[in-house]
Amino acid sequence: MAEENHDESLEFGDNVDMSTFEQILDMDDDEDDKEFSKGIVFGFLEQAEQTFDKMEASLASKDLQELSALGHFLKGSSATLGFVKVKDQCERIQHFGAKKDETGTGNIQDEEYCLRMISEALAEAKKTFNEVAAQMRQYYAES
Repeated sequence: MAEENHDESLEFGDNVDMSTFEQILDMDDDEDDKEFSKGIVFGFLEQAEQTFDKMEASLASKDLQELSALGHFLKGSSATLGFVKVKDQCERIQHFGAKKDETGTGNIQDEEYCLRMISEALAEAKKTFNEVAAQMRQYYAES
C-alpha cells in the first residue's frame, strides 16, 4: 500500500492544499528524487512569473479582457497544484477583468474600480506566489 504521508516536514501553511499537492506527489515514480512533480512545480513557477509580467503589462494598458483571460489561465494552473491563495487572487483578477464582482455574479460598470481591485489582487497574488515559490524551492532542495 502506498505511503499516505509523503514527508513529515511537508508544512506549507494555508498557501497549499495538501490533499491536492499530494496527488501531484503520488505521480512521482521515485519518492526520493521526485523528478516528475518537481518538473510540474518548477514549470508552473516559471509560467506564473511570465504570466504576472503579462498581467502587469495588461494592467498598465488597462486591458480588462486580457487580465480576465490571464487570471483564468493562472487560476487553473495554480488550482491543479493546490496553490489555493494564488488561485483565489487569480480568480479575483478574472472576475474584475470581466467587470464582475468578486463572486463573479454582479456586474460592475466602473472600469477604474475594477483596475484598482485587480492591482490589489495582483499584488497579493505575487506576494503569495513568492511565499509558495520559496517553500517549493526549499522542499525540492531538501528532497
